[in-house]
Amino acid sequence: MSVDNPAAKPFSFARLAARLSRYAGRILPGFILCCLITLMAYAFAGLEAELFGKEWIEALVLAILFGTAIRTVWSPHELWLPGIDFSAHLLLEIAVVLLGASVSAATILAVGPAMLGAIVFIVAVAIVISFAIGRMLGLPKKMAMLIACGNSVCGNSAIAAVAPVIEADSDDVAAAIAFTAVLGVVVVLCLPLLGVAIGLSKIQYGALSGLTVYAVPQVIAAAAPLGATAVKIGTLVKLVRVLMLGPVCVILAYVAPYLRDEAELKTVPANDRNREARPTLHQMVPWFIIGFLGMVAARSFSLIPEVALAPIASLATLLTVISMAALGLGVDVRTVARAGGPIIAAVVLSLSALIGIALAMIVAIGI
Repeated sequence: MSVDNPAAKPFSFARLAARLSRYAGRILPGFILCCLITLMAYAFAGLEAELFGKEWIEALVLAILFGTAIRTVWSPHELWLPGIDFSAHLLLEIAVVLLGASVSAATILAVGPAMLGAIVFIVAVAIVISFAIGRMLGLPKKMAMLIACGNSVCGNSAIAAVAPVIEADSDDVAAAIAFTAVLGVVVVLCLPLLGVAIGLSKIQYGALSGLTVYAVPQVIAAAAPLGATAVKIGTLVKLVRVLMLGPVCVILAYVAPYLRDEAELKTVPANDRNREARPTLHQMVPWFIIGFLGMVAARSFSLIPEVALAPIASLATLLTVISMAALGLGVDVRTVARAGGPIIAAVVLSLSALIGIALAMIVAIGI
């Protein structure tokens, strides 16, 4: 073998460092751009809190909106693309791993077997129903699945985690997050009124909020009007619901080839379709889902110091916001606008179905 062949050269830390330096140089411009957009998002979220007493639109949503606005008036040059891609994918996958630190086995066991079974059932049925609603409204398969998972599991975090598994494009992710986030705020405001109107107890309402509201902070906000008991139950149920993200992603990795629409199938050679329909273990269990479950195990065995949990959660949020800025930079706002009506209808109907299923289950298990 020729000594000029790179594969024949012995390992060298200097050569590795040079390659990493070149890679860092390629991703740095786009990464810095995404970080600047993230800073803008946090600044505006802070301004909201100052003016209105709370953040009505989260930094995560603001980041994707700012990124989309920039993309509307400016198309990134090739110089920026590696860093944008790095931020939209690898950073997002790392954020999913870190999310696992928010859930432990003790949290799962604390809700009891009946509620645990109810959570699994509700998430599974809600995903199927939501996906069917999206398809009936004419949404593409991947968009319908993003909305289904966002509504059924944990809103923006679920959409962000599922997107790389099913290879959803930036337009779909941005639209699903934008419309789901808006509805999430509406739910936080309106769900307490529903709980009082139908006479739910504090425990029942806490369970309802945990089963239906998207993010943990939103669950706390939605449950707070009915007291500390509702907040505690809602948060507990919500954290277990977040854990469903792992199994959902594993299953979606297996069915991802079947979520291609006709236009995508035309780009796949006929003799490759059967092979792609039988995913490898790596495709079925992406590395970041293994990492997510590993973090859950580490939390369960107290391998993560308590003092580190808050910083880990903050880092996961920060990386997700940066990723959303990157996704926004890849969004064609005209595509999102064309899909607006059906997406809004799909999100509203899917959430309504989820609330109905959750209420039925709460009555069925006698909470």
